[in-house]
Amino acid sequence: MTDNQSIQATSAPDASDSELHRAISDLLATADIRIGGKRPWDIQLNAPGVIERAITKGNLGFGEAYMDGDWDAERLDEFFYRLLSCQLDQHFKPRTQLLYFLSATLRNLQQGKRVWKVAQVHYDLGNEFYQAMLDPRMNYSCGYWKNADNLAAAQEAKLDLICRKLGLQPGMRVLDIGCGWGGFMGYAAEHYGVECVGFTVSQAQAEWIRAHYAGLPIEVRLQDYREVEGKFDRIASIGMFEHVGRKNHPEFMRVANEALTENGLLLLHTIGKNRTRTVTDPWTEKYIFPNGDLPSIRQIADASEGLFVAEDLENFGADYDKTLMAWHTNFEAAWPNFRDTLGDRFYRMWRYYLLSCAGAFRARDLQLWQWVFSRRGVRGGYVRP
Repeated sequence: MTDNQSIQATSAPDASDSELHRAISDLLATADIRIGGKRPWDIQLNAPGVIERAITKGNLGFGEAYMDGDWDAERLDEFFYRLLSCQLDQHFKPRTQLLYFLSATLRNLQQGKRVWKVAQVHYDLGNEFYQAMLDPRMNYSCGYWKNADNLAAAQEAKLDLICRKLGLQPGMRVLDIGCGWGGFMGYAAEHYGVECVGFTVSQAQAEWIRAHYAGLPIEVRLQDYREVEGKFDRIASIGMFEHVGRKNHPEFMRVANEALTENGLLLLHTIGKNRTRTVTDPWTEKYIFPNGDLPSIRQIADASEGLFVAEDLENFGADYDKTLMAWHTNFEAAWPNFRDTLGDRFYRMWRYYLLSCAGAFRARDLQLWQWVFSRRGVRGGYVRP
């Protein structure tokens, strides 16, 4: 099979099992992956039908087969790194892919009651669970590992980098859109003397912030970003834009623009994709981040046009690989405390999520961008700290 050939869902019924498995084996070999091999990244088939599920349903079927225990790889992160580095995912084109694209393109999946679904499914799993997996400040976004050798240091470095990029000064009023468990607000209030307001759609996150930052000038609101009121000197949005959706990018930028003072700055920290005309992975959408939609550079630039000057753009997507692997280490260590309540199928789902994402960032299939925007342009030019 040549590199430019694709395995279509319609071909499965016409191919014998041996021919199909041989074709898949040859394809995987181009990524140095063997079926039944002994290396950590080789795939082990534990039940029939795995290949057929991958062909007919893409990563949705492949991921569900893993959750069912039908296949394994000792190092899922390395398996997906090799798979995505060679873009083998592009060879599988299930019929459902067009339906996902049309749904994301024609419908607004991130408004009304849908806004709250990701919190119900994902962020409200339990503060104890995330406390076991994340760093002490409960940052659930990419750390900055340039001079860090552990997760806590990488997350503190990320928070300080954001504060310096925003040029925070004592007395400033700062808005955090999608504030998570308040890690940025807590750090900014403690180290830079600012007053913070945070928006979240997660009840669990709001309760955590109120309990842990009661003595700081921090207010948390259980509201959608479209309900922002008042003016702020600075705005940060860290790991939330992935939930906004392509149809709402312009509205997000308009809301941020109207909430900023004349000389204000917006820092946007977001995962991004390399191509515009793609949709959220269906397995991730179903099991991890309902109604998620990763932006491309073009989509962010288009949404900001006429509203902001793009002062700075930094990509440290490779750091998300390290962050995810650190989360996975913590998750594995803490799992015995959650096995009875969450169950083995959840364990395999969460392992698939963390390690497949680590492999995607390692392969540079996904990116992590920090944008700095100003309303009118920084006089004399913006200087990255």
